[in-house]
Amino acid sequence: MADHAAMEQLVALCKRRGFVFPASEIYGGINGFWDYGPLGTQLKNNIRDHWWRHMVECPPIGPDGAPLQIVGLDSSIIQNPKTWVASGHVGGFNDPMQTCRQCKKLFRSDHVQDMLSDSPWYQSLTEVFLQESQGEQAASHESVEFDAEQLRRWARDRKRGKKLAPGLAMVRDTDATLAWIAEEVEKTPQRQYGVAEAIKYLATERLEDTGPVTPCPNCGGDLTEPRLFNLMFESYAGAVQDESSKVYLRPETAQGIFLNYKNILDTMRVKLPFGIAQIGKAFRNEVTPRNFIFRSREFEQMEMEWFCPPDDARQWYEFWKAQRMDWWLSMGVSKENLIFRDHDADELAHYSQACVDVEYKYPFTTPNFGELEGIAHRGCFDLTQHQEHAKCKLEYFDQERNERYLPHVIEPASGLTRGVLVLLCEAYTPDETRPSKVFMKFHPRLAPIKAGIFPLVNKEGMPEVAQKLYLELRPHYTCQFDVKQSIGKRYARMDEAGTPYCFTVDGQTLEDDTVTVRHRDTQAQERINITQVRKFLAEKIDQAE
Repeated sequence: MADHAAMEQLVALCKRRGFVFPASEIYGGINGFWDYGPLGTQLKNNIRDHWWRHMVECPPIGPDGAPLQIVGLDSSIIQNPKTWVASGHVGGFNDPMQTCRQCKKLFRSDHVQDMLSDSPWYQSLTEVFLQESQGEQAASHESVEFDAEQLRRWARDRKRGKKLAPGLAMVRDTDATLAWIAEEVEKTPQRQYGVAEAIKYLATERLEDTGPVTPCPNCGGDLTEPRLFNLMFESYAGAVQDESSKVYLRPETAQGIFLNYKNILDTMRVKLPFGIAQIGKAFRNEVTPRNFIFRSREFEQMEMEWFCPPDDARQWYEFWKAQRMDWWLSMGVSKENLIFRDHDADELAHYSQACVDVEYKYPFTTPNFGELEGIAHRGCFDLTQHQEHAKCKLEYFDQERNERYLPHVIEPASGLTRGVLVLLCEAYTPDETRPSKVFMKFHPRLAPIKAGIFPLVNKEGMPEVAQKLYLELRPHYTCQFDVKQSIGKRYARMDEAGTPYCFTVDGQTLEDDTVTVRHRDTQAQERINITQVRKFLAEKIDQAE
């Protein structure tokens, strides 16, 4: 079962400690948008810089032992709208949507079943069906019985049926719905019903001729047939707002790379194989944004397009698959929380030759996994489309092979903001021995604050010594100098911020120039000379595995 309690506690900590805030909160917020507070911004920047360093400034070593060639790019969020026609987003970037006929909420069809499982009314009804008296077979969801009186009590309970699922057919017209169900059961009395199917019957009107319908995750009402909905945000460029001035906020950063592929070839002395990397914001008008910052309408991506000869593409696909998994492990993510999931044939885009996701075990997906990053073999689809639509030759002349061809592309694409969520989930560590009852176990290199510098008390010359140490460290590490409240409360704040080390100046410091070092993970304390603090941090943070 998904661990919703753990997720709620993490979200509360993120608000309390300044990692993530609801956007426009003083006006009631806006669904699908989030603001990153001081600690969240620093954490996001640390992930971003680590990715950029690994991809652009110091790329991996290739299979032949030579460093790879990867250059950086920052393309415009708004491009010529023909871009999105060529890429297929205008005609095909659609999700099937369904609307509840009762509460009028809109849902992505492929999200409905997962949202139902998490719905309070669905869980409440599941408990009604899975009574202990029905035995182990019912507990496995293989068989349930319609107990009319029990269902009638649930439907009419103001705290359950009437409050949790006011749109459910059984709640709106209890007797008629139960009578219809009784007729259905009488037709095949030997038939066994599972929980999911049984609840569909409770959501179906007596005179419905479509058969049992999938209920609304919000209110239990019946959903319309799926219809397509385009996910791109539309806007207008210029003074006149008509079709000729319509533009789109980019739904991905990749197309900006393809549009600049020829510019990079002409200016940067690169030759195949090489990569172009970009970090930037993207926008998707998600109808059902959910699970905190996992699925939002404004997010940041870290994408790299690797251009290579067609014959070598499969080799590079396997290379980048291994590289990306190793990179997430280097961030301190537990190996048991990461898996590869190859896309089935019916999941692949029509142009894609292969695709695999790096998936993470989020609290809201456990014991299952959810997407973190995709590594896709895109073939030459994108360059072919832009060459055709822009009437611009994008073929590469390979001097070694003495031939022209459109390169194939391998794309490792991950969400930066989703990476923030993964590190938050991974770091969240309950610990009843601490005043805060929890600490954030970030990899030291990625922690938003690397060191806390405290005087034990705000007198007797201790603040002056502590501030001098802080001023010495701040050009090299993100530190926090704090003199307020008891030392225990300051440690608790640093635990929740994920600060790996705290240095306290006390009375003994004034005598022998030593300070107390507190280790976040173990709460162990030791004394070192104040002149050795910077060296200590270099060994523990800069050289941390």
